[in-house]
Amino acid sequence: MPGEIASALAAALILATVVAAVVVVRTRRVVATPTERATHEALHTASLAAHALRDGLNADSAQRAAPFLRRLTGADAVVVADEAGQRLAHDPPDTDAWPPDALAAADTAAAGALSGQRRTMATHRAGAMIAQPLVTDGGDTLGVLVVVTAREPGPGTLGAIGEVARYAASQLELADLDASRARLDRAEVLALRAQISPHFIYNALNTIASFVRTDPARARELILEFADFTRYSFRAAGQYTTLSDELRNIDRYLTLERARFGEALTVRLRVAPEMLNVVVPFLALQPLVENAVRHGLAGRGGGTVEIVALDEGTDCVVTVEDDGAGMDPEALRSGPADALADGADASAGHSAHVGLTNVDHRLRAAFGNDYGLVVETAMGAGTKVIMRVPKFRSGVRAGGGA
Repeated sequence: MPGEIASALAAALILATVVAAVVVVRTRRVVATPTERATHEALHTASLAAHALRDGLNADSAQRAAPFLRRLTGADAVVVADEAGQRLAHDPPDTDAWPPDALAAADTAAAGALSGQRRTMATHRAGAMIAQPLVTDGGDTLGVLVVVTAREPGPGTLGAIGEVARYAASQLELADLDASRARLDRAEVLALRAQISPHFIYNALNTIASFVRTDPARARELILEFADFTRYSFRAAGQYTTLSDELRNIDRYLTLERARFGEALTVRLRVAPEMLNVVVPFLALQPLVENAVRHGLAGRGGGTVEIVALDEGTDCVVTVEDDGAGMDPEALRSGPADALADGADASAGHSAHVGLTNVDHRLRAAFGNDYGLVVETAMGAGTKVIMRVPKFRSGVRAGGGA
């Protein structure tokens, strides 16, 4: 009996091993066919080329992208030139690996493709040279890809070169759009800084001056707060920051404004601790609070500002509310300077609209149209501004860009 049990166990183990082997073999056959491997390799290579080209077309990015463009076209060698026909990179990178005069011939081919704004072909001892302009969908030529192949280029090869060139052009176009968006974001931040400087700084310095003789210790404290506020507001540390840093700077601003208004200005703050590390556009909160103080309360001699930041699922919702003069919703929507109540400074009304619009545009550019500002207001009923941002967005980090 023991011998029969041992034999049965041995047979079971052998069967289990065979079944496992069959499963492994079958699994490998299902997920690793030659077509699937080729597709995966092509996609991976395209991704690596895109990573280099998203930095724009220059000598460094062209040199990093050239090996992957060569692999995608199946070429023996490639040359990448800019929109003026200037050679930026070639692969293989070792010049000695190229036949005599081959690089010069590739430069000539690139110039010919640019002059005619179309693909050209030439022959050389190195092989056939196909120069394909890198043209965007809008018709802009961003550079030239010269492909060298020892094989006779058939329709399939020419089609592949054209597709690779279109792909490279699209990545360069995206790089240009990213750069344009970054420049626009910087310009909008500069606009906000310009809005802060002529109004708040003048009032803050006047307030500090009034304490110099009556309360020197208080004056020194306010000078330090003012220095920290301006240092943060005029920093050059990226497009994004944390809600914690924004609130810390708002506290400096309100300290200076409370010194000006005294007990007439009341501030209420309610922030969920888990929201402090949420990333927001730099200086996104400052215009909302400054608008509440300047335009909502200053004309009435004081009032209350409430700042709330709450966790709402995947989003952080920040509201800034005042019980001041309020604004005409229609005037705010259209942007005229008479958006404030009678007696308010017309230029201040225009500034309020510009500041809110600026922040709204930056939120939408960073996170999409679901994340603009919402303004609830009416004449004599105060103003409530709601800012919604995602708690996490891939590629958006404090101190950097999207």
